[in-house]
Amino acid sequence: MIRLTLAQVAEATGGRLHNATGEEQVTGSVEFDSRQLTAGGLFVAMPGERVDGHDFAARAVAAGAVGVLAAREVDAPAVIVPPVTSAHSRSVALTGDRDGSGAAVLAGLAALARYVTDRLPRLTVVGVTGSSGKTSTKDLIAQVLAPMGPTVAPPGSFNNELGHPWTALRAEESTRHLVLELSARGPGHIAALCQTVPPRIGVVLNVGSAHLGEFGSREGIAQTKGELVEALDAEGLAVLNADDPLVAAMAERTKARVVLVGEDAKAQIRAVDVVLDEQARASFRMVTPQGEAQVRLAVHGAHQVGNALSAAAVALELGASVDEVAQRLGQAQRVSARRMEVTTRPDGVVVVNDSYNANPESVRAALKSLASMARGGDTPRRSWAVLGMMGELGDTHVTAHDEIGRLAVRLDISRLVVVGEAARAMHQGAHLEGSWGEESVLVPDVDAAVTLLREELRPGDVVLVKASKSEALWRVAEELLA
Repeated sequence: MIRLTLAQVAEATGGRLHNATGEEQVTGSVEFDSRQLTAGGLFVAMPGERVDGHDFAARAVAAGAVGVLAAREVDAPAVIVPPVTSAHSRSVALTGDRDGSGAAVLAGLAALARYVTDRLPRLTVVGVTGSSGKTSTKDLIAQVLAPMGPTVAPPGSFNNELGHPWTALRAEESTRHLVLELSARGPGHIAALCQTVPPRIGVVLNVGSAHLGEFGSREGIAQTKGELVEALDAEGLAVLNADDPLVAAMAERTKARVVLVGEDAKAQIRAVDVVLDEQARASFRMVTPQGEAQVRLAVHGAHQVGNALSAAAVALELGASVDEVAQRLGQAQRVSARRMEVTTRPDGVVVVNDSYNANPESVRAALKSLASMARGGDTPRRSWAVLGMMGELGDTHVTAHDEIGRLAVRLDISRLVVVGEAARAMHQGAHLEGSWGEESVLVPDVDAAVTLLREELRPGDVVLVKASKSEALWRVAEELLA
């Protein structure tokens, strides 16, 4: 973060000084985890389900923090933020906020992020949203922009009301690019994040079924995802997926210039002649108004083509050449864990750990990648899909799981292992689609899945592991690789 006094922190947040002169200098990072504090840092006292950061205030200062951002008085130099009054601010507070102190600290943190980024005129903020692929695309964008200047992006999927300002406060005077991932659990959430850190470039990837139970329809999801492009001004750029009609239609909702990306003929930045290799890594010809170049991705999955085109659009806007973009995309690696993480065991078994999260669109993409990997190479290999529940689907829960089971049959996946009773409809769908017998099996838990796989895997098999984050299905992948 840029250097600030506690008095300036109080000014930024509308707070008041406590046990402090105001001249104390924040020279380190802003942290809500006291274990991550460095000398000169600012500790953010967030309440949680099990512990309250306010109880760690004195310990944080003893560890080197110069002060605390808090909602109530603590035994340490602090800036006490005012209580929130808006219903929206209260609604976005994190789990464990019983007295509103979490909402107050989050509002203070957001105000501080806005105060800091407003004082960085050379900073370009890029926002990324979509039902799936946000983290992978954010990682690609950050890697493509890094050679053009210091770039800050969040670790993993740190994309909510806490992670968004926390990441923004990583920016310093030397930072040129701030790449942020924006998530939403309801209408107005993305708009609020854009108020915290206004983007100059907004990327919308897709509108799928993630959080359908909360939004009610894909149109409702599209309305909220489109809040990102509505936040752009006339000097900004909206990068929209031409292959998704609900995203392409967002061009009518922004004052910014629009660039369409995808495989559709109307896309200005387009992928042509897409080919997947034996590990589902895509090669394609990238066609742009500035010229063409051949791209060979190192990341896995056909869905990465659209993500790469979005990253290309951002880099081209900021001054990279077509050849530079193609080269950097080819060098970009998977950064965030448990997202198409491909590992080959000594016996040739390939484990695809895509277990961080799941929704119908991302599971379909992963299954297609699995089928491609099994068919690639000189000798076809057996494919295993180890799948668990997809959450937050509302009334579509049974239908969505049933469709995934049927798709596994249509893609000729060799074996389907459905983990947990909540995902039973996948198992049933596979049987109804293909009259399957032992090709699909329902197991009660991770341990049962691991036992089955250890008994039946053969050298050269390809195993996909995927489910919603709550299912912790990454334990299957970890056991297979242990």
